[in-house]
Amino acid sequence: MFTKFSIMKTSDRIRHFFHVVSNVRPIVWILSYIGLVPVFAVIYWVLPDGQFRIPDGAGTDFGSWLYYSIVTITTLGFGDYTPAHGWAQCVTAVEVMCGLTILGFFLNAVGSMKSEIDVTSEIERQRQLHSAAEKDKLLKMRPLLMKRLDTFIYHCENNASQNQLTRSAFNIALALDSLQTRVDLTEWPELLEKCFTLVADCQLFTDEKDIAREKEAGKPEESAATFTSSAMETARRIQTLLSDLTA
Repeated sequence: MFTKFSIMKTSDRIRHFFHVVSNVRPIVWILSYIGLVPVFAVIYWVLPDGQFRIPDGAGTDFGSWLYYSIVTITTLGFGDYTPAHGWAQCVTAVEVMCGLTILGFFLNAVGSMKSEIDVTSEIERQRQLHSAAEKDKLLKMRPLLMKRLDTFIYHCENNASQNQLTRSAFNIALALDSLQTRVDLTEWPELLEKCFTLVADCQLFTDEKDIAREKEAGKPEESAATFTSSAMETARRIQTLLSDLTA
């Protein structure tokens, strides 16, 4: 049981390690790959004499070891400079392994970035399709909405009777509530906010209990005036937003 748990724990750590490595940007691996070249060149340069078999006439300055480091990390191995003893062979092997490992991580990071780009592109494509579909629904509902809004604004402007105003408020609230049910208005935050505000105001105004209380208080005209003033402004703003979105 302990062994199985340990294996699972190790597996999770390895998975986490590769997840972290995959999220490293490719440019980091490129810079690491290039940065190791002079580091190993310095190591070769300071190694004791006799660690390498060097062809006649070949240099042993830093530039020569920089060349050897490039050839080694890219695994080209031309064979002109050959590690002959333990330290040279060890350092050369380490550089080769570093080069191969970093190259593998680089390719993995490129693949991960491509997948990320593909996912982002697909999400954006789906968002655009969704937005276009919702706009098409809005276009189909626009004529009825504009007609209801025109009627509601007309009643507000011309001091309609309490019954007419209540009926108009009920109709516009019903239309806007239907709009919010059928169309995803989160695509247009301001339109959603204005529709929600007008529906809430109309529902509050047409609440029979509230109207009854206002009549008992003797202030129905004051309540209607306050409602028509704010609701008419909101309705006009909705009309403007609908016209702009469907133009």
